Amino acid sequence: MQHFTTHLHDEAGTIALGASLARALAPGLTIYLHGDLGAGKTALTRALLHAAGHTGHVKSPTYTLVEPYTIALQDRAVEVLHFDLYRMISADDFLDAGFREYFNSNNICIVEWPEKADGVLPAADIDVFLTVTGTGRDVELSAHSDQGYQCLDRLKFAPNL
Repeated sequence: MQHFTTHLHDEAGTIALGASLARALAPGLTIYLHGDLGAGKTALTRALLHAAGHTGHVKSPTYTLVEPYTIALQDRAVEVLHFDLYRMISADDFLDAGFREYFNSNNICIVEWPEKADGVLPAADIDVFLTVTGTGRDVELSAHSDQGYQCLDRLKFAPNL
C-alpha cells in the first residue's frame, strides 16, 4: 500500500492508530510527522511507543530535540529516536548536532517538524499528515520507499466509527 487515509474521532482513535503503527514497524524506518501545533504528533508517537512496549514516560523532545527509547521488535532491541525539530533555527543545526548518524538500518527515526532540516534530513519512508478537524483529526500516511510500502501493507487499522 502506498497511501492510507482515515479520520480519528477522538484520542482513543489516535491511540489505536499508534498501536497499529507499532505492530507494523521495522528497523530502519524513517517517519516524518507533519501538522500544526496541537495536531497530535507527539500523542501519536507516545501511543506508538507504549504499544511497542515502552513502559516509561514519553515526553515531547521540544527542548531536547531528540529522545531515545528502546523497544523490542521480533525479540531484537531496536532504538526509536523521537525528534522534534521545531526549535531549530537552520538545517545546519541538525548537522552540527550529529543527528544524521542515528538514521541507519538499525534504528527507527520519528521526526516532528522535518521541514526545519529540509535538504539535510534523510528521506522519509513514510510521511504522516495530521490535520485537526472539529473534535477529531484527519490522518494521511504516504509511503515513499519499499520499506515504507511494506510498513503500510502490514498496517491493520479500523477506526472507531
